[in-house]
Amino acid sequence: MRLLLVEDDAAIARGVRNALEGAGFVVDAAADGEQAWARGGDEDYDAVVLDLGLPRLDGLSVLKRWRAEGRTFPVIILSARSDWLEKVEGIEAGADDYLAKPFEPGELVARVRALIRRSAGHTEAILRFGELSLDTRRMQVSLRGANLSLSPLEYRLIHALAHGGGRPLAAGDLSEALHGVDAVDANAIEALVARIRRKTGPGVIQTRRGFGYLLAGAS
Repeated sequence: MRLLLVEDDAAIARGVRNALEGAGFVVDAAADGEQAWARGGDEDYDAVVLDLGLPRLDGLSVLKRWRAEGRTFPVIILSARSDWLEKVEGIEAGADDYLAKPFEPGELVARVRALIRRSAGHTEAILRFGELSLDTRRMQVSLRGANLSLSPLEYRLIHALAHGGGRPLAAGDLSEALHGVDAVDANAIEALVARIRRKTGPGVIQTRRGFGYLLAGAS
């Protein structure tokens, strides 16, 4: 899953980024509102963590611009203030959640995961696709009840497919989900899929010729 973190405080940004990457997310970062607006307008993110007190363009204005441009990715707002009026303004501008500073990184990770699940139409932390189960809290995949030994990259590919909304994901989409802006070529994705299939059997990840990959039971 690919996230955009918008935070101008370097220490907070570093801690949040470490927590999100430790939870398996690929994180792009922006330190001011104009940079955030440009990145969110050009890239497809699974979620955005957005601070309100930003230089050059405040977070609320960034969010309003994104929504006016039709950007629908879920957004969780961070703010140093817990004023109820500010919360209302954020929600009315199109935010999906709100977290006041200071906060525990673990709570932010949990909220981001919940936002992404809901945006993909899932309500539970354990996602099931036929005989495959994905526990998004423990970052564990099991097949017919037995846990699979997956590398972090293999887990993230299955996680991306699980949140694909039932549509096939092309190699380019998976590359962005796994590596962010430093995309790799289609052959690398094909090799990663082949590696996972050796652990799951050939039927778990299906190939739709000309469209991409999806999990069995996701269509």
